[in-house]
Amino acid sequence: MARFTREEALRYHACGRPGKIEVIPTKPYNTQYDLSMAYTPGVAEPCREIQKNAEDAYVYTSKCNLVAVISNGTAVLGLGDIGALAGKPVMEGKGLLFKVFADVDVFDIEIDEKNTERLIETIKAISPTFGGINLEDIKAPECFEIEERLKDVLDIPVFHDDQHGTAIISGSGLLNAFSLVGKKLQDVKVVINGAGASAISCARLYKKLGIRPDHIIMLDSRGILTTRRKDLNRYKLEFVRDLDITTLAEALEGADMFLGLSTGNIVTKEMIRTMAPNPVVFALANPVPEISYEDAVAARDDVIVATGRSDYPNQINNVLGFPFIFRGALDVKARTINEEMKLAAVHALAALAKKDVPEQVNVAYKVSNLSFGRDYIIPKPLDQRLITCVAPAVAKAAIETGVAREVITDWKDYEIRLMKRMGLYNKLVDDIRTKASEDPKTIIFADAHNYKVLKAVQLTVDSGMTRPVLLGSEKEIRRLAEENSIDVENARIIDIHSQAEEERRKRYAERLFRKRQRKGMTFDEALEKIRDPNYFGVMMVDAGEADGFLAGFSTRYANTIRPALQIAGTNNRMKHIAGMYIIITKRGPFFFADTTVNIEPSARILADIALLTANEVKKFDLTPRIAMLSFSNFGSSPSGSPQIVREAVEILHVEHPELLVDGEMQANYAFDGQLRVSTFPFNKLADSEVNSIIFPDLNSGNIAYKMMQALGGAEIIGPILLGIRKPIHVLQMGSSVREIVNMAAITVIDAQSSNEEIIKL
Repeated sequence: MARFTREEALRYHACGRPGKIEVIPTKPYNTQYDLSMAYTPGVAEPCREIQKNAEDAYVYTSKCNLVAVISNGTAVLGLGDIGALAGKPVMEGKGLLFKVFADVDVFDIEIDEKNTERLIETIKAISPTFGGINLEDIKAPECFEIEERLKDVLDIPVFHDDQHGTAIISGSGLLNAFSLVGKKLQDVKVVINGAGASAISCARLYKKLGIRPDHIIMLDSRGILTTRRKDLNRYKLEFVRDLDITTLAEALEGADMFLGLSTGNIVTKEMIRTMAPNPVVFALANPVPEISYEDAVAARDDVIVATGRSDYPNQINNVLGFPFIFRGALDVKARTINEEMKLAAVHALAALAKKDVPEQVNVAYKVSNLSFGRDYIIPKPLDQRLITCVAPAVAKAAIETGVAREVITDWKDYEIRLMKRMGLYNKLVDDIRTKASEDPKTIIFADAHNYKVLKAVQLTVDSGMTRPVLLGSEKEIRRLAEENSIDVENARIIDIHSQAEEERRKRYAERLFRKRQRKGMTFDEALEKIRDPNYFGVMMVDAGEADGFLAGFSTRYANTIRPALQIAGTNNRMKHIAGMYIIITKRGPFFFADTTVNIEPSARILADIALLTANEVKKFDLTPRIAMLSFSNFGSSPSGSPQIVREAVEILHVEHPELLVDGEMQANYAFDGQLRVSTFPFNKLADSEVNSIIFPDLNSGNIAYKMMQALGGAEIIGPILLGIRKPIHVLQMGSSVREIVNMAAITVIDAQSSNEEIIKL
């Protein structure tokens, strides 16, 4: 759990603009026309439409994406009844979470009212503004009645997160915990310490999941809820049992699960030791759990532990639920959040925890490879897949149970819309991976002794892109795969130094010697080089025993290019190669070249780089529109590098008049078509959107792509090696898993399009 001082917390909330949320306009407002549309007289038209049909409020206003976070401050976090105004920082924080995790807009509304009737009437009166209502930090038992009655009278979702959020998240953890240990839910005995809103909601949901009512023991601050108790409200009476026991210690004897929603340090190691084999302990009191994680795992080694804290495994965190539940409900304009929608969220979360965990989640939590098991039974809050996992499940349940105003039929499109909303969707990357999976190829991966490479290989297999060949020690690769729960059964492993590969090494050495014997290489040198994975892998491709080769994770760029040139050679008569990066921006993809190979290219080489780039861009089903960059525009500087760029453009215009290319031009003219055509109306590109950028030298190209990555936040794919006769590509040293997968897809696409064909330069 993050450590901070009181002063740091106060400074965070007060510095700059006080609070944590603001309202931002979503329509133009800079002209008189804009203002007349936003307010009077233009605003009258949507008003009239909504007057005729109230449902049109979802079309013309923010109602479709607006949730009210409402509290009266009577049960704020661990602070208790601190009042409506004092609870406002919490409600703003809730609004922040809604926005950053699911792009749901929020107005936080603090109502200074404890009378149940008046509070219900107030919320009912303001409800037309919103597409949903999230009740927060309202004390029990009043919260039950408030939610129930509002759900009866309102036609928008009403959701008390203190009740249902913990129930949904812990319910998914419960499903996975008992599936791990092989226990059937109908046989499980559960002890719940706490009888407030969260505890009662958890118990109700657990029953719907399959826990038998007579297998639940609930305790409040006065002890076990039994038939002998005369001090219980109607909500607690739902869980009374005819039992002779009175204490928590007695209840835990032989129990399969403990759920704590109470206070810290009330469960001892001795109590944990009396539980059934493979016990499940959810100690959710915050910040001090009912029993610490350390004590629970010290008590016995077969326990599965979850807490409410982020510094231990299996955090039961409501942020896994409410943003995405409301996202799904809002997107189908649901009239309520019913039990089926909650259960859909439970099962979606449970299923997500069983899937391979993306690298960015591992990095965020500083672990090597999270995988389903005792220390990972629920997803992590920073898992970006939550929105595409939970929201669609909730939306489907709403549609299937008839509470949705709008029906979604294209779920793939909906998933893409969700990713776009969160800035997670990259169409080009999606297209590249889809195209690769349509015709998978046999790809060799060097550096297979590295976790990231193995993880990426598994992902390429799972997505149907590759039939992988792994170069390295089989014993080491299998050990690493087992340690990190990576499946390599579908991969072929070749230990190039083993005795079993001696005949192949000799055959490859003879092939290499024939290629290089008049260029100073002896047979013994060839035999030695074949023991290098880069030479071995390239030779496999050249010999037709694999379709493509990917290397460079742990070796220098030149060390991979050299064997590619010596063995495979180039695919153009000028024997030129170049390096290209795909730069993914909000405006779309851009192709930058040369960024890795040619230091000070001549006009001929620059022209060839443009052609190599155009050839590669076409492989992604895009039309290349190429700007040749310089510090000058169309002859404004008569000599130096601008002159070289001008000569390259002239070569291209003569030899390839069909190609959309022009220059020399400065970068601002390249990226602004209107500016370009207004200033230089003669340019061949006119006002079209340029997608390919050719730099005058390696300095500018290399600096540009790295600046885009570091300052512009662009996603970078590459380096893509252009001009090699075979599908051979080089990773950046230390590439991420995502980068390796993307480069594997590029290699597959190259193999699909056959680099054997000579490009006529």
